[in-house]
Amino acid sequence: MYLSSNRLRASMFIVCLSAGITLVKGLPPHVLIYSRTVGFRHDSIPTAIEALRGHSSSVDVIFELLDDSGKSALQNYLNKGGNFIAVHSASDCLRNTSFYGRELGSYFDYHADLQNATVDVIGPSHPSTSDLPSEWKVVDEMYNFVSDPRSLGAIVVLAANESSYVDNGTRKFNQGSPHPIAWYQEHGIGAEIVGNLVGRSFYTSLGHLNETWQDDLFLSHVLGGLQWVLQSNTTLAFNPRGLVGNNDTELRSASPSTVSPTTILASSSLSDPNPSVP
Repeated sequence: MYLSSNRLRASMFIVCLSAGITLVKGLPPHVLIYSRTVGFRHDSIPTAIEALRGHSSSVDVIFELLDDSGKSALQNYLNKGGNFIAVHSASDCLRNTSFYGRELGSYFDYHADLQNATVDVIGPSHPSTSDLPSEWKVVDEMYNFVSDPRSLGAIVVLAANESSYVDNGTRKFNQGSPHPIAWYQEHGIGAEIVGNLVGRSFYTSLGHLNETWQDDLFLSHVLGGLQWVLQSNTTLAFNPRGLVGNNDTELRSASPSTVSPTTILASSSLSDPNPSVP
């Protein structure tokens, strides 16, 4: 049995973490985690948070609802050069917006049953794949998408080997070939360029199981994507011309509740109670 988007309404949204990277001496970047579910909730969300905590020295705040004002704040953040990372079912949310689908690269359509599969490392060298074997054996859900992220300029770094698993679903959309699983964008397509500062974005559709978030290869994949995104140098913490986040002085004196994020990482999905395709 395959699973359509009608069941997936889970969300975890993460904004910036250090991943062991020091871009400002003594000041690791900050992370904001969104964990909101409507309907089905991935039980791997707490495991994912703890796994990320284990590789980060600073997790600032967990909030519970991305309402209309929150969506506007997210779009404004991206427009001002904020960075964005999404994991797993983050591609199945905010369907009643236009900017989010462009920022992400594509929306989720359906996935094959959870099973053994092989994903191939493709495209140019990238931190998200530098530790991975060329043919990576995983146990996960192979996602299908409603469009080809490459049509928006995304660079695909992982592709599903479709001969390695069974997919009984019906594909209604052209997602391109090879089958995209993870990709990056040098700038977020959803953002409007303000002052020539447009942040980077990265997405991987893997990450369904608790065990996945305890796997060193998977964590190197996610944290490598995060490392690359953080190096965009578009925020005030690392660039005095940045239009979003806190600067060096503010970071040193601020309490966690007043720190503005450097990067947004969405794992699982940002959910709408009643999403609709834009």
